[in-house]
Amino acid sequence: MSKKKKQQGEFEMPNVQEALSKSEAFIETYRKELLYGIGAVVILVVAILAFHTYYLVPRETEAQEKMIFCVSQFERDSFHIALRGDGMNEGFEAIIDDYKFTDAAELAAAYAGVCAYHLGEYEEAIDYLDKFDARSVNMTPATICLRGDAYVELGEYNKAVKDFLRAAETRNEMVAPRSLKKAGLAYEALGKYDKAVKVYTEIKDTYFNSMEAGDIDKYIERAKALDK
Repeated sequence: MSKKKKQQGEFEMPNVQEALSKSEAFIETYRKELLYGIGAVVILVVAILAFHTYYLVPRETEAQEKMIFCVSQFERDSFHIALRGDGMNEGFEAIIDDYKFTDAAELAAAYAGVCAYHLGEYEEAIDYLDKFDARSVNMTPATICLRGDAYVELGEYNKAVKDFLRAAETRNEMVAPRSLKKAGLAYEALGKYDKAVKVYTEIKDTYFNSMEAGDIDKYIERAKALDK
């Protein structure tokens, strides 16, 4: 057994030495390239940290300060001023344009979408809502549903249905049943009554405690009657 191990050791050692020699040769041959590569990575990391620390952080603070005026106007239903400012203070629109890559600008896009919708500017509302991609469980379903509402106003029911169903997939207890009901109405507008019955029934079976479930039976019966 010991002889076998010795022979195996004698066989493996040259292989290890050969591998080390090849590695050393590779490093020696490409020393400059490796150093340049490592240097490029270090420069990139330093640049990213500097960009975040000296550019993004101060601009984030500045944008959040400007958001205070916009949100206050939004809460007063002064949607035009909230969106476009009052001549002295900037609105959500300017924050989106001037403070790209900040969280404040992304949040401003959600607010701007709501403002534009209330102002009857449905295409603009969709554009703003498309810029909002936050991971907030509470806000994201509502913004998707609102984009569906904007598509309904534009008569684009197929796109509206997609957004309503996407919002419902989040299983948000408040948004999902409302979105499903809107999807059902959009399906009816498209003449797809069987699909309307399906989403209305999902409200009845899954969200039976929701406000939308209160009168959902009449919607189911109507869609069934039309699906003939």
